Amino acid sequence: MAAGSSLLLLLLPWLVTASHSPPGCKIRITSKGLDLVKQEGLRFVEQELQNITVSDLHGKEGQFYYNISEVKVTDLQLAFSDLDFQPQQHLAFNINNASISLRFRRQLLYWFFYDIGSINASADGVQIHTVLRLAKDEVGRPKISNITCNASIAKMHAGFSGTLRKVYEFLSTFIVTGMRYLLSQQICPSLEHASLVLLNSVLDTVPVRNYVDEHVGIDYSLLRDPSVSTDTLDLDFKGMFFPRVREDQELENHAVEPVIKETERMVYAAFSEFFFDSAMQAYFQAGVLTIQLEGEKVPKDLEVLLRATFFGTIFMLSPSVDAPLRLVLQVSAPPRCTIKPTGTSVSVSAFLNISLVPPDRPPVQLSSMAMETKLSAKVFLQGKALRVQLDLRRFRIYSKQSALESLALFSLQAPLKTLLQLTIMPIINERTKKGVQIPLPEGMDFTREVVTNHAGFLTVGADLHFSKGLREVIEKYRPVPTAAAYPSSEPAEPSPDPGAL
Repeated sequence: MAAGSSLLLLLLPWLVTASHSPPGCKIRITSKGLDLVKQEGLRFVEQELQNITVSDLHGKEGQFYYNISEVKVTDLQLAFSDLDFQPQQHLAFNINNASISLRFRRQLLYWFFYDIGSINASADGVQIHTVLRLAKDEVGRPKISNITCNASIAKMHAGFSGTLRKVYEFLSTFIVTGMRYLLSQQICPSLEHASLVLLNSVLDTVPVRNYVDEHVGIDYSLLRDPSVSTDTLDLDFKGMFFPRVREDQELENHAVEPVIKETERMVYAAFSEFFFDSAMQAYFQAGVLTIQLEGEKVPKDLEVLLRATFFGTIFMLSPSVDAPLRLVLQVSAPPRCTIKPTGTSVSVSAFLNISLVPPDRPPVQLSSMAMETKLSAKVFLQGKALRVQLDLRRFRIYSKQSALESLALFSLQAPLKTLLQLTIMPIINERTKKGVQIPLPEGMDFTREVVTNHAGFLTVGADLHFSKGLREVIEKYRPVPTAAAYPSSEPAEPSPDPGAL
């Protein structure tokens, strides 16, 4: 028993480490970002409360009969509201001292006095306290998993008009009390539907596992439930690219875990070396890190130099001296990204095969040389697209066959570097120009981006901007209505017969 306990203690640190996979991408929303979300969310809540459906109210008190129908919210005043982080996994949304104005149709019978008209009412001192619990769903997408809600109305007034106003105004307590109860009972169900159904339809637009292009895709599934502190909301995404030919591939993340300490901007997105390494490995496994130039596509100056360098070999191939040249540049291993406070670089190892391709004859290889290059990478964000601009910094070639040939290739160093800069690098940057979307809901973009490098990861600090309102996105992705979610708002037709009241 003691030996088993000792073994468990020895394995515990490893088990804890294994259960906490580092994210390739991490997003933090700060209190400043939450303030912007509150503004947009408050407009959405106002719209939802304006659509509250209140059941008809009818009853009898002594000789007083009443029937209330066609209840409509005409105005809301939600001036005092707060949206705050609550540690663990919660957001608290509170509305204090709000007022709701209503208008509804009345049918009143008191003894032999019968009246039909409308009533204006106002609910004052409305208090709404809601707590949203955040979690990851079965596919790894953030969602609102639960909501607790409490609503109360301090007082309610009803203003009557018409010939019988003085007669039954003192009996309005029955109507006001009933309407106050019905209204307070409808607030929380409306907000629960708005959160668990409508807002979750917006969160459903967060990309989880999407194709980037015809070669690779990216997995943005959450590794764990969102983490909430008093000032921040952190989301840990896998942030791993995969080749479409092997979509079930899993890569182990040994990179440094991004650590975000800043809180000055509304939002921060952090990307580790694993994020970029998995992208380059995915493209390598997809077999697209190969570029071939042949014939007229080979720059003339370089062709002249290559023919001069390999003149003896070409001369021995007579009469095929005028055969076109073929250059095949092929990456030999997945490139590796290094992120330092001073900048981001990418190391690439490749082979350059130079051949003659005589018409109707097999190609004749002139040389196969190894290349080692280091590219500087400028990472930037536009909207929701993370993009990379590459530039060639260091370049070295050597022969895989002999030191003597390596010496002979020395004169090719500068021309080949120029070839890469003028011909190959534009092709690569054209492929990275589109970028990859980062995991934000539709309608929300970044502005005023600032990229900061750290040891092993980089962060992008930015402010948030709603390019589309919540209502616009919800209407686009609104779930199919159901009878339970959308009760009929058609009131029963009031009967003109007083006996039917």
